[in-house]
Amino acid sequence: MSDLSDLGPLVRPASLHESVAARLRALIFERQLAPGALIDELALAREWGISRTPLREALKVLASEGLVHAQPRRGCVVTEISEDDARQLFPVMALLEGRCAYEAARNATDAELVELEGLHAQLEHHAASGDTDGYYRANHVFHTRVQQLARNPWLSRATDQLRIFMRLLRGRQLHLPGRMDASIGEHRALIAALLARDARAAQREMHDHLMAQLDALQALRAAESGARPAAARPAARRPTRSRR
Repeated sequence: MSDLSDLGPLVRPASLHESVAARLRALIFERQLAPGALIDELALAREWGISRTPLREALKVLASEGLVHAQPRRGCVVTEISEDDARQLFPVMALLEGRCAYEAARNATDAELVELEGLHAQLEHHAASGDTDGYYRANHVFHTRVQQLARNPWLSRATDQLRIFMRLLRGRQLHLPGRMDASIGEHRALIAALLARDARAAQREMHDHLMAQLDALQALRAAESGARPAAARPAARRPTRSRR
């Protein structure tokens, strides 16, 4: 794991646990602290040259966010997203992100849509080179920017709270053969709708994109376990109706 040297000067005592929380959060999102992993407080405190007090305060912050949870006589463990969690989480996130796309299509300036097109170009680059990690990172930036361009603080607040749990999966579904190619195709339809300021089409494309991620995640988990995907939906899922 990395040290705390790149977090900048830790001047205020109150800021120390915030900086430690930021470092722990980054390690979790990057899967350097994997789902289900026990957080070794002694080892981290020793490695980072801090006492256990700010570390424990930081873990309280992460527990309030749902990223870790305490287990009796063990300590804090990184949260895992189960299959049931995913089946319940993705449809809600699809509704929220669909609405983000709807409002972004209506509220973004022309210059911001050009910026969004540039972010999409980065996705195209990573997809063409087969760079799954780069694609995941660029995808996170793109989705976050669409959320910002919606300019709806209430929508953004709800989306932020659930995006934390989406990040625990770290784009695992992209490792399903063919998924990255399918994903970039979905993004092409989405960016086209956004650039055309077709809010309803943008909402539909974003919603379907999130649900396709769930399909891919279930298929990947089934392949890894040798079982059929639970509650798999028909392959011909996307609507064929004409756009208005």
